[in-house]
Amino acid sequence: MLSAAAAGLMAGCSSSGDDELRLWMQSERNSIRPNVKPIPEPTKFEPKPYTVEQMLEPFSSEKLASVLRGAQSNPLLNAALIEPELNRRKEPLEAFPLDVMTMVGSMDRQGHLVALVKVDRLLYQVRVGNYLGQNYGKVTGITETEVQLREIVQDAAGEWMEQSTALQLQEDASK
Repeated sequence: MLSAAAAGLMAGCSSSGDDELRLWMQSERNSIRPNVKPIPEPTKFEPKPYTVEQMLEPFSSEKLASVLRGAQSNPLLNAALIEPELNRRKEPLEAFPLDVMTMVGSMDRQGHLVALVKVDRLLYQVRVGNYLGQNYGKVTGITETEVQLREIVQDAAGEWMEQSTALQLQEDASK
């Protein structure tokens, strides 16, 4: 009986089961098709013409020479604008930039308008002729709604120039 059981086990391990498995594996391999999308055609490079070659290059020695000639041609005008500002005593409100200052009101003092300017929870009275901001801003006029300033700033070439600025009245948003 033992020999019959061994013969039955040997028959179960025959190659007929392996063949069936191999056929199934081969059919599965054949049925799977990879889905690969084709690579798109590259875009054609179209060169653009360089049209600014006749202009002066920003880093050329010619540009530097023209800037230096401009600074040397009117050094007295350039110095005359900034020299008085450098030699005078600074006022307290010149330590702050204009964007941290707010005009909160104005009042009439002996027939002249005085602006009320708030900086860091402190209130200052500003009159015509006072200085505000870090760009040598001199108060040239005061109305009920703004303080007009004349500032001295440097342009891109390094020359000093005047510009007009105004500090507008700010309504209190907490009310």
